[in-house]
Amino acid sequence: MNEIKILTLLRHKNLVLLYGCTSCRSQGLLLVYEFIPNGAVADHLYGDRANSCLLTWPIRMNIAIETATALACLHASDIIHHDVKTNNILLDNKFCVKVADFGLSRLFPTDVTHVSTAPQGTPGYVDPEYHQSYQLTDKSDVYSFGVVLIELISSMPAVNMSRHANEINLANLAINRIQKRAVDELIDPCLGSHSDEEVKRMATSVAELAFLCLQQSREMRPTMDVVLKELERIKNRECKPENLKEEDDDDKEELKSMQQPEPSTPLREETASLKNIKLPPSPISVTENLVSNSTTSNVCN
Repeated sequence: MNEIKILTLLRHKNLVLLYGCTSCRSQGLLLVYEFIPNGAVADHLYGDRANSCLLTWPIRMNIAIETATALACLHASDIIHHDVKTNNILLDNKFCVKVADFGLSRLFPTDVTHVSTAPQGTPGYVDPEYHQSYQLTDKSDVYSFGVVLIELISSMPAVNMSRHANEINLANLAINRIQKRAVDELIDPCLGSHSDEEVKRMATSVAELAFLCLQQSREMRPTMDVVLKELERIKNRECKPENLKEEDDDDKEELKSMQQPEPSTPLREETASLKNIKLPPSPISVTENLVSNSTTSNVCN
């Protein structure tokens, strides 16, 4: 019933289509969805359909953008997916995304700051702040999507018990590598980043964006709408670390000084949430671009 309630509120090309359901008086309670023939993203990254030659970097980049588009649309409609993971991102025969599985999704009333619920979700994707506070927000989806981005870059699963104890969770492994400026160690060698500078540039920028999504504090994560815009800029070659590093020193000094909140209107709330934080040590290329370009819009229009 929760899935029916959520999916009847909106339709989107990147959300799985619900055709209907059986009667509540039926012996078997069934939901009828459109058939998505090409499996889940997880299958193609490290499952039974894994083939790096098929899942090229341009395809992975499109998967990231289309998934972000679907999640941004959900958030604009006051819906939290609550179980974002590569197993719930389905692909059609053209590798177009259909986000699925709304069993844990929640409607997010506009007059509240969070939804209180016992921690649920899939290990490796669960927002650590939500796990501690039992407070679910749209930024919980952002954290989970950050894990998905790292999976797309690395072809590694979100949880792997064979990895070092501190890196069983892919999020921890990624944060460690990014802080050490060792992004090359994250990128799947089959993507050809060592010989293709464009792939290396985009994968590095996406890793830096994922770093922001994976921050422990939800206040330090961008919104899904901002993440989507940044992914589109990266794809369109508008986000180049070497250009951002050449920005005026005055602009950089202004960014560093933005540590205290300032009054903001509802239209400026998203910008303020990113501006008024002290950013953690990380690559600056995406961080500075997000702060200067954060805006609010409804992608479902």
